[in-house]
Amino acid sequence: MTMWNRRTFLKSATAAALPLCHAQSAPGWSSKVLDIHLHLRRDLDSNATHMDGCGVTKAVLLSRGDAGKQVRDMQAKYPGRFVWAASTDITKPEAADILTKAVKEGACGIGEIKSHVQANGPELRRMFALAAELNVPILVHFQEVDHFPGEGVWATGFKNFAAVLKANPKTTFIGHADAFWANISADYANDAAYPSGPIKPGGVTDKLLSDFPNLYGDLSANSGNNGLSRDAEFTKAFLKRHQHKLVFGSDCSCTDGKGTGIGQANNPAATRLAGKCVARETLSLLQRSTTEDLFKKLVWDNGHKLFKL
Repeated sequence: MTMWNRRTFLKSATAAALPLCHAQSAPGWSSKVLDIHLHLRRDLDSNATHMDGCGVTKAVLLSRGDAGKQVRDMQAKYPGRFVWAASTDITKPEAADILTKAVKEGACGIGEIKSHVQANGPELRRMFALAAELNVPILVHFQEVDHFPGEGVWATGFKNFAAVLKANPKTTFIGHADAFWANISADYANDAAYPSGPIKPGGVTDKLLSDFPNLYGDLSANSGNNGLSRDAEFTKAFLKRHQHKLVFGSDCSCTDGKGTGIGQANNPAATRLAGKCVARETLSLLQRSTTEDLFKKLVWDNGHKLFKL
């Protein structure tokens, strides 16, 4: 091969390889990232694989109350990358004992609590009091509309959640899921999982975040991404207005942090993110909607303060 041909070949090969290398690399966010909503996966490496793929530095693993040993094994293998929060079936009489034991073993929060109960019902009221007693935040899934026939709804009655916040001033709440994010718009009527179109100012979620210092918002899942994607100008103002109350999470079930596999399992209504990594999509949205300092608050600083890391 002549010198000219060799140079031409190398230039062509390099150019052809660049798109592939770029596609496979982790995003270079302007800040380290803490994912506060990463569900514990079956083996030691799967969570780290997802984090590496989407550029997440550290994660709060949402797990069963008896998962302490598995988490400790992961912490030993990946130093500095994992902490955990514990959940259980809150309708069972032993729920408080299970969660108390988990916190004593190192869990830094309670959640995700996802149960077919009312948001102001006796089961959740017991959990809210327990979270205050243990001095850890509690993350709750609010949902008023089925994703598929027979699924049921979860922690219903968010529109009236102000009464709960008033009654539990020592409890730190983290709101999550469909009803929490749909209610950033004042016209939400509990009639769609993921409403679209411009945001009408004065929504319940916006008011509660402003009025109650003990309520925070989890930006994760299709629900958070959908809410932030509806109205760009509203989103910029909303993120700035509640910059100390919002925390990044993914709640993504893709396998590699790049969109492989099912991004939102058992959720046909979330096809808008099919083939995409929810973490990548939301982090990209946050980065283009904020300043560098504000991005860092949302994806790193706020989560550390909230979970006392």
